Amino acid sequence: MDNATAIPLDQISLSHVLRSAASADPQQVHIGTKQLQNWESGKGYYSLLQDVFLDKSLPPEIRYLSIIQLKNGIDRYWRKTATNGIGREEKAHIRSRLLRSGVEETDRRLALQNAVVTAKIVRFDFPHDWPDVITSTVSLLRSSSSPGSDPVHLQRSLLLLLYIIKELSTARLQRSRLSLQSTSPEILSVLGRIYIERVESWRGFLSNGGSDEGGALDDVEQSLQAFKVIRRLVVAGYEFPNRDRDMREFWGIIATHLADLLAILSQKPQLLASDVQSLIERHVMQYAKLHLDMARSHPAAFALLPGCTELVRGYWDLTQTFGHTLGSKAVTAVSVRSGGDAEEERCVNELLSLKSMLLLRACIKLVFSPTQTFKYRKASEKEEERQAVDLLRSHLFTEGLVRRMMEGIITCFFVFRPSDLRQWEEEPEEWERREEADGDGWEFSLRQCSEKLFLDLIINFKDLLVGPLLDVFYSIAKPDNENILLKDSVYSAIGLSAAVVHQQLDFDAFLNSTLAVEVQRNHAGANVLRRRISILLGQWVPVKISKANRPLVYEIFQHLLNADDVTNDQVVRVTAGRQFHHVVDDWDFEIEPFTAYMPDILGRIMELVREVELTETKLSLLNTVSIIVERVEHHISPHAESIVALLPPLWAQAGEDNLMKGAILTILTRLVHAMKGESVRYHAMSINLIEHAIQPDSQTRLYLEDDALDLWAAIMVQTERENASDVLPLCQYLFPMFDKGAEQFRKALTITESYILLVPSQMLDLRVRILDAFSALVGTLKAEANGVIMHLVELMVRAAESLGGEAAIDAFVSTMNDTGILTKLLSGLSNSFEARQTTGPKKIHPLVEGIVETDYFCVLARLILASPRVFLAALEAGGSLRGTTLSTTLDWLLAEWFNHFGNIGHSAQRKLNCLALTKLLSTQHPCILGHLQDLMSVWTDVIIELRDGAEERGGDSLLYWDADGLRPPTPEAPEEQRRRDLTFADPVHTHNVQEAVKSTLRNTIDQSGGQDEFQRDRLSNIDSDVIKSFASLGIL
Repeated sequence: MDNATAIPLDQISLSHVLRSAASADPQQVHIGTKQLQNWESGKGYYSLLQDVFLDKSLPPEIRYLSIIQLKNGIDRYWRKTATNGIGREEKAHIRSRLLRSGVEETDRRLALQNAVVTAKIVRFDFPHDWPDVITSTVSLLRSSSSPGSDPVHLQRSLLLLLYIIKELSTARLQRSRLSLQSTSPEILSVLGRIYIERVESWRGFLSNGGSDEGGALDDVEQSLQAFKVIRRLVVAGYEFPNRDRDMREFWGIIATHLADLLAILSQKPQLLASDVQSLIERHVMQYAKLHLDMARSHPAAFALLPGCTELVRGYWDLTQTFGHTLGSKAVTAVSVRSGGDAEEERCVNELLSLKSMLLLRACIKLVFSPTQTFKYRKASEKEEERQAVDLLRSHLFTEGLVRRMMEGIITCFFVFRPSDLRQWEEEPEEWERREEADGDGWEFSLRQCSEKLFLDLIINFKDLLVGPLLDVFYSIAKPDNENILLKDSVYSAIGLSAAVVHQQLDFDAFLNSTLAVEVQRNHAGANVLRRRISILLGQWVPVKISKANRPLVYEIFQHLLNADDVTNDQVVRVTAGRQFHHVVDDWDFEIEPFTAYMPDILGRIMELVREVELTETKLSLLNTVSIIVERVEHHISPHAESIVALLPPLWAQAGEDNLMKGAILTILTRLVHAMKGESVRYHAMSINLIEHAIQPDSQTRLYLEDDALDLWAAIMVQTERENASDVLPLCQYLFPMFDKGAEQFRKALTITESYILLVPSQMLDLRVRILDAFSALVGTLKAEANGVIMHLVELMVRAAESLGGEAAIDAFVSTMNDTGILTKLLSGLSNSFEARQTTGPKKIHPLVEGIVETDYFCVLARLILASPRVFLAALEAGGSLRGTTLSTTLDWLLAEWFNHFGNIGHSAQRKLNCLALTKLLSTQHPCILGHLQDLMSVWTDVIIELRDGAEERGGDSLLYWDADGLRPPTPEAPEEQRRRDLTFADPVHTHNVQEAVKSTLRNTIDQSGGQDEFQRDRLSNIDSDVIKSFASLGIL
């Protein structure tokens, strides 16, 4: 076995290798697995695996490993496009033995894997390469169900068909679905016969007795297996089940069987053996699953099948009967320590009640919110849906039933069961987490599902139910009412329906007269009511609460979070901590009324974080703390130290729990934003966490990188220039981010901008790396991302000019040439110019246009404003490399620039480009003088635009006069000040465009030899309308 690759591939060798791979010796497992990997792309390997599986003389573990290897190989090599895929002949050989071997396999575990293999191949090959697989399986089903056949064969045939239909039901290809639908009537006929025969057989045995108890048990198992197949077949195999006569007939039989089996299960005393009772209960659950699947997948067809409304009503009757067994016991139990459930396991009636509620929700959805589709629907389909809606609306959702459902939900399913109260005592934190869990878990929780159904009812039958609901509420919501659990359930309904009943219910009056009193009581069961009050406030405050009552709400939560009050057990306090985030994270939240209560509430929530053990609970409470930090802004500063002190122990305890670490990074981010410059004392700790999270070889990078980048960006915004050295070491991690996904790339560009604003000199020292990275991205990005990069280049141009004047600009432009970014900008603009020269069928579509072209010109404008000489020298150097003169380059560039000017939409960008072109005129280059008419048109447009409403600003609306007047009254971030300083130093906001044009034009006239020469040599060649429009401005 040492030289595994030299072993020839045959059945004997394969058996030995599989034996090694299945051994308990790790070394043998490694050698065997390695050899199997070497063989897996070889010809004939998978058919030999099937040979090993079919060899019943081999140990089961060897056969099992062989079929698993075959299953894995199908996923990788069965597709026709797969590299080293399985050959056509080998596929045919494998297919030819799958069905028969599956039927004759006695080991159920091996038969199951063979069925999975068969189904996977059917998914690929049906109907094109294996058209007869369904008919062959049905034939096996017929023969195995004939009298005298082996019962195992029938079970295996049903197992095969079950997995085949399962796989085909998920197929996306229309061809596969249509092929299944074409064979569904024949399959249903055979399966229906088998199912009915077996049910009649074992029901006869139960009624009349007999000696063949084993045969009856086989019949029960076979009927269950048959119905599992039928359930999937009728949902996936029929597009319109209600139109098929056999399907309608079978539907009625199922309803009869459901009623009969429920009657058998409800007999007292129960005489059935436990295994038989379990099988019958599984039958009932399969019926319920079929009804629910049909209502979800074919809602209109479900409503139009025979007896639909009676069926759904029957389900609700069963649910209500079961609910009374829950509520009638629990509603009088006001002590948390009262009794327990007789049955820990969920009984079949509870599971049926859950399916019933889901079924009712599906029916309500059909009536009020039918699924929208882009699929073309014939008039007959639309008519069927209309009939289904009318039928459910008039015959199912009658006024009486809707009211009974609401009453039953509130009085039975909202009320705590004894087991709930016991678990509250025994495992408070786990119980609270389970009750507050979000997500899809509601489909498996009776109370949470009943809440969803109640919401559907109160929203869609508002006019019918609001009045009765409020009547019950007013009769229950009294401080002297001691029926705690009923009161809890009614309050639960009022909380859930807050968005519906807020106009009819005066919640402020209820808060003052009732809740404020009840929350202070300490009688038995008061903790149940206190928990509900915190949830109720969390539901109502975002909907409707007066400003005057907000302090009362804060006082109530302050009281509920008080651990010194023995009634506030852990469940009460954790629930209050969770719910308080709804109170703070509200649109109408105001800081000032909250500040008096903030120290107690915040401190008690943080103490609760230390107390609880479950990570999910800690995360929820930390989320509340995080939202408080965000909403109170700089008012959090006095409490920041205690918040930060909480975080290092949590980080250490988190270990590999990246959710907790992400929450810690989020709190720090919000804290830094809220405290602004005062947060500097926490920067060192934050920077260490950032570095830990974004290390290239860090295992946590995948999970924490986004949160770490948010924190990094926040620190950059809040860092003063004198503390810039603290963040400089992180800069090395910035450049790899430019190659990341869209979200990380966007955040990396934001951080880069902050670095340029904070430490422009150091970033200019890194200009080669920065511009090289940007150059690689130019031309590959969408317009928005390209605009950000061009903006950063503009910032670097301005930084170079500010720090080093023309010499620094010369060095920067040289780097732009060396890295290729300037060449890419000019090439893109050149392509746009050339494309504009083409017309007709051979017209070229430009690579650069619209806002991207504007961004390119803005970079060139910044270079011109910084130094026209350096700009022209760069154009000349670039042109010489391409064999063109400066005049040629400048001529097409100006032509494209003026042509594009009308497409520049932003006023600031229009002025920037206007100033740059005006500055270029000061060079007196013949090319710009040759475009004087275009330049005059630009001047006219821009000056008229900026004059509008700017009489007091010297005729330029973009000029800023009072920097201090724009400073906000509240503390601002250091970067906001840096941005303001940069804005007020921008020529766009410091240069009056009229004065710039006047000065440059006077200089040009003087350079031309005077007014007469300028008139003769320049103005005579310009359109008189252009001159007239410009002259009307009164500049000269």
